[in-house]
Amino acid sequence: MRRVFPLLAASLLLLLAAASAPVAQGHNITKILAGIPEFSTFNHYLTVSHLASEINRRLTITLLAVDNSGMADLLAKHLSVLTLRNVLALHILTDYYGAKKLHQLTGGSTLASSVFQSSGHAPGTTGYINITDHRAGKVTFAAEDSGGAPPVSFVKSVKEMPYNISVLQVSTILSSPEAEAPVAAPAPVNLTALMAKKGCKAFADLLLARPDVLQIFQDNLDSGLTVFCPDDAAVKAFAPKYKNLTADGKASLLLYHGLPVYYSPQLLKANNGVVNTLATDGSNKNFNYTVQTDGTDITLKTRIVTATITSTLIDQDPDAVYVINKVLQPRELFKLAEVVDAPSPAPAGSKKAKHASPPTPAGPEEAPADQAASDNAAFRAGSAGRWLVPAAASLAAAVIVVV
Repeated sequence: MRRVFPLLAASLLLLLAAASAPVAQGHNITKILAGIPEFSTFNHYLTVSHLASEINRRLTITLLAVDNSGMADLLAKHLSVLTLRNVLALHILTDYYGAKKLHQLTGGSTLASSVFQSSGHAPGTTGYINITDHRAGKVTFAAEDSGGAPPVSFVKSVKEMPYNISVLQVSTILSSPEAEAPVAAPAPVNLTALMAKKGCKAFADLLLARPDVLQIFQDNLDSGLTVFCPDDAAVKAFAPKYKNLTADGKASLLLYHGLPVYYSPQLLKANNGVVNTLATDGSNKNFNYTVQTDGTDITLKTRIVTATITSTLIDQDPDAVYVINKVLQPRELFKLAEVVDAPSPAPAGSKKAKHASPPTPAGPEEAPADQAASDNAAFRAGSAGRWLVPAAASLAAAVIVVV
């Protein structure tokens, strides 16, 4: 029996070591490249083309970065933003390749898939990249349809977070006739027509009744927009409250259902935290709500109500429209309802009584979205360690004392 205690103590010490180990963090390619001036143009067009968010949502990725002079050659071709997106997507590999791995390729070469290949815009295998490890340590990259253009060379490793993200500098832009082919612009999104056909006609009608508000939504279609439209049943149930709002209040409530940035379903699940809305002013402290993942559901939580996304109307970068089951009510327009507790069992021989709890006190001002998201992430990352470390240490010490 005494042999069991040393084994248990050892196990608890291992648990303590694991609990105190650093927790893996996500990556943000915009921040990674922001501190390197020679990649400023490349970084800018990753954002403009909405590829930065694509990179950030993936767990394993390799980026072949090009410096400002290399980007100047690409921009001299005067390609559209949609075509530039395809060219840059060719430089995002969907597997991890650090500098060390480049020199350990089986047979000296491999074929890697790119985001251009997985986008569905690359015919056949034209979105694949040939990686070759030559003698004397030289490594080259070439698109499958390079059109006879010479391959580009590996220059240096910029940033590596094994096996999450690797940023490698290459000598110039990869050549690919397919990636550089003109791309037809997608048909413009008609928000109200889309909503009316998909169960959100009542909300669409509210927008149509306010052309000034609808214009703000439309102005964000090209740069990035996410809309949460309450279904018809939710709008009908909310109609009496809506009628009692002032004209400015109605405008704020409608704008509260839009975000000035594109969020795919994957991004919503990966970026839980406080978000700014079209109704948020310059302080970033008002008309916010929290996006949370609850199992397979995505919820939007205000201080007044919690709504759930029930379906996706459109997810076409840079725009997304989702149906929700409740009208989002901001605390700036509505008061917190008084909470009444259910009656608790009374002692034998006494009368049962209901006790109404006082109204929930107004909390402090919400933090800006970036700070709140950071705090939430830090809490989630560190909470397990905070209780596990002392608990494991205490148990280990107790077992050792017993021994």
